Amino acid sequence: MSLKFDLINTDGNARRGSVETAHGTFQTPAFMAVGTAATVKALTMDMVRDTGTEVILGNTYHLMLRPGGDLIEKMGGLHTMTGWAGPILTDSGGFQVMSLSDLVKITEDGVQFTSHIDGGKKHFMTPEDSVKLQHQFDSNITMVLDECLKLPAPYDKVKANVEMVSRWARRSKDAFVDRPGYGIFGIVQGADFRDLREQSAAELIEIGFDGYAVGGLAVGEPQEVMFEVLDYTCPLLPTDKPRYLMGVGTPLDILGAVERGIDMFDCVMPTRAGRTAMAFTRDGTLNMRNAVHRDDADVLDAECNCYACKNKLSRAYIHHLIKCNEILGATLLTAHNLQMYQDLMRDIRDAIERKAFSEFKKQFINRYNKC
Repeated sequence: MSLKFDLINTDGNARRGSVETAHGTFQTPAFMAVGTAATVKALTMDMVRDTGTEVILGNTYHLMLRPGGDLIEKMGGLHTMTGWAGPILTDSGGFQVMSLSDLVKITEDGVQFTSHIDGGKKHFMTPEDSVKLQHQFDSNITMVLDECLKLPAPYDKVKANVEMVSRWARRSKDAFVDRPGYGIFGIVQGADFRDLREQSAAELIEIGFDGYAVGGLAVGEPQEVMFEVLDYTCPLLPTDKPRYLMGVGTPLDILGAVERGIDMFDCVMPTRAGRTAMAFTRDGTLNMRNAVHRDDADVLDAECNCYACKNKLSRAYIHHLIKCNEILGATLLTAHNLQMYQDLMRDIRDAIERKAFSEFKKQFINRYNKC
């Protein structure tokens, strides 16, 4: 196992650490910018770096279809191809087993995807195929292939899922090429059944991974259910390995998950919101399409250091860009939202170091919810 995780400090269950990879170190708790198709939509990699982002995420299913593993490998891997020199994690394609369920057929061997692009061509992906593709991508963190279930789901179906995910995880681990600065994470499943989460975690720990993700959450369940699952799942995981909550989430989701011991996050929310006229601020969210912003001279967030706020671009100007469907509006809002998320992670890390996380969380939530 070749990823190095240092647990620097704790405050209750909240953890402050760092993960060292072959392409640099990132600090935890960390928010990974989602770059599904080898791009963080609307931003250049320099813009992504300027937000304080240290690690980005790509998606194996989408990159398998376009441009393909062979071409990415020929271009020198994702780091060379995209110009992103920092760490990269790639999801295995397991989420698409759920999100594209009408185009998917699952067997013990793997998953048959019917391409969502042309609706005809079929692609069969085994756990070994997914790991090989991620090797071609030169991903620093490889995720095992799993099946993400929609909630709620019946117990028998979830149990069968957990058992298959464990078998696929072992096959993924066996296919992984261990080398310095690279690692592979297992994914704990089990929906909202405590005994199945315990079974999944125990089986994955027995196999042995560089880190452990909690999957199968943020798929429609209430926030309190997600937090309840984390309450009993995080203590099952090794303290000396990073813990990754997949697909989460809002600032308040992140705070609650950090409080329960999660180290890593990813979500399309800040970037997708930026492309759909929503701005995250310390005082809540803003819909920049709303007419109330038409003559508003304020910046999005006076404490933000993104390009728009730093250069005092007004809400009125951004509203104008959005109403005119100007691409710059999406770019400015995406950069702002990602900056907001990275500022939140920086402040979380600082609070944990000062043993003041609980008070920071309380103050942030009170201000964020006041609108």
